[in-house]
Amino acid sequence: MALTFAGAGVVAALCAVPAGSAASARTAGPGRAGPGASIRAPFHAAGGHPVARAASSGGGLSLIVEPDQGLGQIDRDIAAARHSVDMTMYELDDTTIEAELVADRRRGVAVRVLLNGGYYGGGFSENDDATSYLRANGVAVRTSSASFALTHQKTITIDDRTSLVMTLNLTSRYYTTSRDFAVLDTQPADVAAIEQVFDADWSHTPITPSAGSGDLVWSPGAESEQIALIESARSSVDVENEEMDDDYITSALCDVARRRVKVSVVMTYDESWREAFAQLTGCGVQVRTYAEDAPLYIHAKEILVDGREAFVGSQNFSETSLRDNRELGIVTSDPPIVGELGRTFASDFRGASPFSS
Repeated sequence: MALTFAGAGVVAALCAVPAGSAASARTAGPGRAGPGASIRAPFHAAGGHPVARAASSGGGLSLIVEPDQGLGQIDRDIAAARHSVDMTMYELDDTTIEAELVADRRRGVAVRVLLNGGYYGGGFSENDDATSYLRANGVAVRTSSASFALTHQKTITIDDRTSLVMTLNLTSRYYTTSRDFAVLDTQPADVAAIEQVFDADWSHTPITPSAGSGDLVWSPGAESEQIALIESARSSVDVENEEMDDDYITSALCDVARRRVKVSVVMTYDESWREAFAQLTGCGVQVRTYAEDAPLYIHAKEILVDGREAFVGSQNFSETSLRDNRELGIVTSDPPIVGELGRTFASDFRGASPFSS
């Protein structure tokens, strides 16, 4: 299914947190209105973000590719909310989205925003301005439970009918430079499972998350599921990720490469991953990287197996992300979505440079 592209799109950003976490540092952007401000200028002067149609499977899932497509679909979904909007977000710094949440609240929509509260609850100042603005305008905002290393999940659920499962944060200063994905999920079992976890996390109540229709992948505990997906490969594994800092994932990629499975990895280069890259290339994995100052930053988290099944979600390849954070991803075999992920990966791989140790 062809995609219609419309302008610049989305980026996600992970700001600095304690060593060993799932997030790596990105340069901070321009300042914002001070805490408690009741009026915020939207990121786009005309209001809203660029609009594009998503690749739809017809089976309850659709895919948005960033930065190619923009947040227009997300704008429309938030603006169309009739009853409720529940958001879980690692970092929120988008005045357009924030204004849309306030507009929903003023229309009588029940809006709840759960924001990352920092490493085991130690604080996360990047969300302070959004928190102050939303609370000043009547939106219910809470910080995440200190029982998780980080709440790195990025989801929005609207009217208990649609959930967006995203690799991206809502951070406008990165919107034109990062590769990211969002999956629009209207499968009732998935939406119900995501809302059940949201309610528990909102009240800081322990819960064992449901896999919904069988395709949801939650952290803590995602490591074994991702390894199983990699090890199921017979012909190819394609990977995009922001981090390469989990020994078991690295070993799994090497194991399948030694079975003569074609394993390809594309990432933005960081000296922190150099040892892992050397290990991967040494066992036959094709590793390509973008420079840290390249026009495209690889923030997406994607595993594509045999061109038939794919994972997309918030989980980085780090022990913290897979074992200790609250995270969410989804596995799909829907051909239009898998096909578009494959085309995007191929383009990104061609544009990167071979890693050399």
